[in-house]
This record gives sequence, structure tokens and C-alpha cells, in this order.
Amino acid sequence: MAENSSKTTARTRRKPRQARSMERVNRILDVAEKIFIEKGYPAATTKAIAAQAKVPIGSLYQFFPDKEAILQALAERYSDLFFSYFQSFDTPEMTEISLADYVERLTDLADQFFSQHPGHYAVFMEVQARMPEVNDADDDRLIQMFATMLPKRYPSLNVEDYQAIAFVMVKAIGNLMWLSFGQSPDFRKRLIKETKRLSLSYLQSYGSVK
Repeated sequence: MAENSSKTTARTRRKPRQARSMERVNRILDVAEKIFIEKGYPAATTKAIAAQAKVPIGSLYQFFPDKEAILQALAERYSDLFFSYFQSFDTPEMTEISLADYVERLTDLADQFFSQHPGHYAVFMEVQARMPEVNDADDDRLIQMFATMLPKRYPSLNVEDYQAIAFVMVKAIGNLMWLSFGQSPDFRKRLIKETKRLSLSYLQSYGSVK
């Protein structure tokens, strides 16, 4: 089967329903992620993934018609995990702390996620290039979540303000953090500090908070 099929084919992969099938799919994804990190996405093949996952190639194709479908599934898995990280941040305690502490914890949470899951960077570098619509949908999901969190700190603003602020925080601040991963460790730490400074100044420009 061809490694590079159409985007439509990649979107129509079969979802596992039984526990045994789910375990097999997760094993395929774990192995694929490891290969993507170590060898790079272009060098990876479905044959190598199936072999290392110890599943018949036919079983792999039952759930993933091609390599692109595996990449999309990994992106979705990371999106769900990242989303759960930030949902745990949306607590009554977070609405009571100072804005400076809020920005500090929010940025550290994102930094912690990226540091603990290096595969996220490897996966989304390819997603950005090959599936921009998947990357955009992932950003939109975060924007909507952040927009629902903002009224708890800025109750006097309107819906358009919340959407605009959330868009800037995810697209601008998020991309700055993303770019920091291509830098040296020392400069990356400096960029994280600058990200916090930029975020705090931006949010403070909207005046007093709850």
C-alpha cells in the first residue's frame, strides 16, 4: 500500500471498539511516535512500524490506511492530552490568585507539558507541514477553551474581547513557546521568561481583573 495517500483516505481510518483492538492501536501509535522521533517522519514506513509493534501489517492497515493516518491519530491523542492539562488549570483557585501568578503557572504548565512529552514537537512539526487544517482545529479548540476561562478574571469584557484575547494568547504566545524548543537550553529558558513578561503585560493592558 502506498505510503502517501490522499488526505481523505487518512481521515477515514477505522476506530477500535474492543479492548484488545484499542491496546493494539495504542501500541502501534507508541511505536510510530518513537520512530518519528528517532528517524524522522519521512524515513518511517508502515512496514517498520508494524514490525516493531509486533502486529501483522494487515492489522495495522485495518485501523490506519497509511502513514498519514497514524500521524493524524497521534496529533489527536496529543490534543486530547494537552486539552486535559489545561482543563485541570481551570479551577476556582486559579481565579483568586494574582494575574502575575496566573501567568506564571499557565506558562509553566505549558512548558511542563512540552518538556514531558517530546513526541508532541516531533508530531506537530509534521502536522503543521502536512495537515495544517488539523493544526488549526487544535488551536481553535484551545482558543475556545481559553475564551471560556477569561470571564472569570475579566467579568466586565464582552464576548468579542474574550475571543480576541484567547486568539492572541494561543497564536502569538503559544507560537513563541513553540519556537523556543528549537533553541539552546539556556536561550530557551530566557524565551520562557520573556513569554511570561509579554503575556503579563498584554493581559494587564485590559485593566483590573476580578
